[in-house]
Amino acid sequence: MEKRPLGRSGVWVGRFGLGTMTWGRGTDEYEARDQLAVFLDAGGTLIDTADVYADGASETLLGELLAEFGVRDQVVIATKAVSTPGVDRKFNASRGHIRTALETSLRRLRTDHIDLWQMHAWDPSTPMDETLAAIDDAVHSGKVRYVGVSNYSGWQVARAATWQRAVPGRAPIVTAQMEYSLLERGIEREIVPAAQTLGLGILPWSPLGRGVLTGKYRHSTPSDSRGGNADTAGWIQIYLEDRGRRIVDAVATAAEGLGASPTEVALAWLRDRPGVVAPILGARTNNQLLAALASEELELPEEITRALDEISAPPMGYPEAGWAQRR
Repeated sequence: MEKRPLGRSGVWVGRFGLGTMTWGRGTDEYEARDQLAVFLDAGGTLIDTADVYADGASETLLGELLAEFGVRDQVVIATKAVSTPGVDRKFNASRGHIRTALETSLRRLRTDHIDLWQMHAWDPSTPMDETLAAIDDAVHSGKVRYVGVSNYSGWQVARAATWQRAVPGRAPIVTAQMEYSLLERGIEREIVPAAQTLGLGILPWSPLGRGVLTGKYRHSTPSDSRGGNADTAGWIQIYLEDRGRRIVDAVATAAEGLGASPTEVALAWLRDRPGVVAPILGARTNNQLLAALASEELELPEEITRALDEISAPPMGYPEAGWAQRR
């Protein structure tokens, strides 16, 4: 697998990451073991998890498998803190909470350091300087190597990254993990320009548009899919309207012409977007992961890339585009 720098840092990672959100819930230890083996065999290095995935079971299972495989020094572990589901305060980036979360993640992952520690979401209830000071402490302690943010807006990314760069000795923010796909290009309005200016690498989550870009919803809704589950159908439905269907049809047409799968086409398009380091592949099964990893070999012709760009282009206007931003 081709390697890329992790933002403005000295670490290089494979250009696809392995997501583990379903590990411990939907993906059992046997399937997870197979996924890790396939990913490592493909040359992958970046593995993404979070302290809240499967109530901590994802981190625990990842730690167990990395120890079993003996590959801790060969991978880049990315995990997250801040989310607190099930309580009134959904996000908690206070010093006390994230320090405790870090210690818990280290214990579950069976490691003495986190390679990339990400703030899972913006917490409006905690002063930003408190969160960033706690991040600095974690890096200076050696328990964290690099820091990233996730699900921040453009101004939040710019403010946090600029704050960290303003004073020598602060831990720089090197990545932004955001939802990004042919079906969700909203980050191109503000996040992408901010990331490129500030030297942050982009780690797209849900790179297949919550599974819709695989084409499995084109003609019906599989009963065993998230779209067929009453609890998660709303998460999928927003991409099944007219615009989404036009994009999925275009991807399917391109795939047919290239002798590839829609999954490969959608991921190859995203992989080569400006600023992208590594789309996070969140496969539920080993077969899904194998299908996604096949995109590593696909290079899209310029005319197909241009056609996909055009049909999926997000609405742009003042102030992110237009007369005030002409070059």
